[in-house]
Amino acid sequence: MIVAPTSDWRGRWLWLTLTLAIVAADRALKYAVERYTSEGFRRDLVPNIIVLVHNVNSGIAFGLFSESAPRWISALLIGSSSVVIVMLLWLLIAGRAGDTWCQAGLALIAGGAAGNLLDRLLHGGVTDFLELHAGSFVWPAFNLADTAITVGAFLVILDLLQGGQHASRERV
Repeated sequence: MIVAPTSDWRGRWLWLTLTLAIVAADRALKYAVERYTSEGFRRDLVPNIIVLVHNVNSGIAFGLFSESAPRWISALLIGSSSVVIVMLLWLLIAGRAGDTWCQAGLALIAGGAAGNLLDRLLHGGVTDFLELHAGSFVWPAFNLADTAITVGAFLVILDLLQGGQHASRERV
């Protein structure tokens, strides 16, 4: 007999709410950039550090294949993103997402992936609106969804590292 792990449903709804909040905030920011700027727009927010831009990335991370992305890449991105989002949501709903840091991380990753997936479905590419500069180094344009994915991955790694330390202490 398989017994589902017990967990507080309020906690699960909290993470699903965080996921939806990321999608909504990401879409709102992208909408504002799309509505009030034209593609190719650039304006310094913090001179030589943060630039507001309006770019559309039809390729994959960091604009790879964005100039000549074959249709199969778009289909692959949409399909793989959908699978990852469903898997992450299942982990959160089923109560199998680990400790709090991991749950928060997976919710952020799911929200970010869903935000970028929604963009791809609506526009055929992802709207990016921030660029970071450090001297001559320029970090490729990104958006709130990308930030949520990055922070989420950091939280999952942090949880894994802490879990490894807890397991080591328990074995001693």
